[in-house]
Amino acid sequence: MKNRDELILANLIANRAETQPQLDVLTFVHVDTDGNFSEQVRTYRQLWDNAQRIAAGLYDLGIKQGQSFALIMQNHPEFVETMIAASITGTVFVPIDPRVQGSKLKYMLEFAECRGVVCADYALDNLLSVRGQIPELDWIVGLDTSTQKCNNSNILSFKELLSNELRDLPVRSEDPDAPMQILYTSGTTGDPKAILSPHRRFGEVISLGAFLGLKPDDRPYTGLSLTHANAQILTLGCSLKMGLRAVISRKFTKSRLWDITRAYQCTVFNLLGGMTTAIYSEPVKASDADNKVRYVISAGMPKEIWNDFRERFGVEVFEFYGAAEGGLTLNPMGLGPIGSVGKAPSSLEVKVFDDSDTECPPGIQGEIVFRNTDGTPPKVSYLKNTQASIEKTRNGWLRMGDIGHMDEDGWLYFDYRKGGGIRRNGDFVNTAFVEKVVAEHHLVSDVYIYGVPARSGAPGEKDIVAAVVAEQSSPFDPNTLFHHCRQALEPNFVPTYIQLVDEIPKTASEKPQERFLLELFDTQSQRVFS
Repeated sequence: MKNRDELILANLIANRAETQPQLDVLTFVHVDTDGNFSEQVRTYRQLWDNAQRIAAGLYDLGIKQGQSFALIMQNHPEFVETMIAASITGTVFVPIDPRVQGSKLKYMLEFAECRGVVCADYALDNLLSVRGQIPELDWIVGLDTSTQKCNNSNILSFKELLSNELRDLPVRSEDPDAPMQILYTSGTTGDPKAILSPHRRFGEVISLGAFLGLKPDDRPYTGLSLTHANAQILTLGCSLKMGLRAVISRKFTKSRLWDITRAYQCTVFNLLGGMTTAIYSEPVKASDADNKVRYVISAGMPKEIWNDFRERFGVEVFEFYGAAEGGLTLNPMGLGPIGSVGKAPSSLEVKVFDDSDTECPPGIQGEIVFRNTDGTPPKVSYLKNTQASIEKTRNGWLRMGDIGHMDEDGWLYFDYRKGGGIRRNGDFVNTAFVEKVVAEHHLVSDVYIYGVPARSGAPGEKDIVAAVVAEQSSPFDPNTLFHHCRQALEPNFVPTYIQLVDEIPKTASEKPQERFLLELFDTQSQRVFS
């Protein structure tokens, strides 16, 4: 076997295609309209051969080393194969949530200077609606999923890329510090920033599988989008690195999650805070603990449901904290206190600072910051935004933009996003506890708690809104839910409003998007109860 640097994804796959060619390392599952599972399996050899064919197709389309193209689709095997092809060709892929449309989609494609797009058929209408406004976009490759018919003759079929003759193309990505992909932030306060994410970031973090509790015989699962770093690294990356037979569903499904893990004998899956409450909101079933899952890798398990979640589903919780830009803390199963996001690994140090960059004493809230143990800050590079890059690591510390606190033993706790807390009558509201109470009611399928300016007009104060998705099996009665909250919550925590929505709008990483709920709060006042 050649001596290939596995910090480069293509090299990793090339190595495994030689040593474990027939291992069915990835299984992609789709729940069809009848509720049945269909699957597509990929071995290391299939991943490598298909990536080689796609790479040849990219060359034929005229893309050059260092240029970028967008990848707009849910979790398909072609997503991963195109990632590998980008690594072979030395190009930069830009993963975009297929739900993005209009001016935001146009901005993301233009800002990243995408020369082309690989797009699933169900997202083509969104793409074609802005195509004429982006003259720099040279080509579109469409993935046929039998979801939507496309008769546009200017769109190349993905099948044509895969029909290319299999060549032995060299891997052009050689510098681990060169960009592998451009990851967009959620853009909750304006245009999303574009993170230039290097090969090294992906290659180093996927080597931490053992630190995350993964064992050689584990079978990981995720329903998180591969357009987000969490699924890319924790499930896809760690599985490719360790040779674990991962299962990836096309998209997150809270109602079929346990059915999928049972069917494929999965032993671990990763989730985020917004998913946790949604899963917990599902009606209790006698089979909840009937699964092979040893533990969940969680980012944002609310302390208030931690034990109930463990006992109901028969799993342990491995909590972690971090961001695409960097920073990492780990709270392994049974080691740290419930509710803590953990401690930093030996390569990093984490602190909590007040507004003057003075370290906060235990129990006092401040901004969570990181730096390397050698005193240098993690490197952050935002595309075309030098000032934001400098500000992110101001005074040598990576600024997470999150508020947290430490306990006496150095365990870190995440409290809320900076600027996003709810203060009511002088006290900060524990939104996770309110969500737990609301989620447990049989009328509720999903819930998110947020704040609106207080009717009292008190500066900095907010009233509590419980945005809920109703269970379809029972008529929704807001008064019943208000009564439940008054019985279970202290007066200061009882929602001022109940907002009925068809779904909680969420990002690709299942993070609730508060700004859309605020818009609905104003435009659909008939569905807001008080």
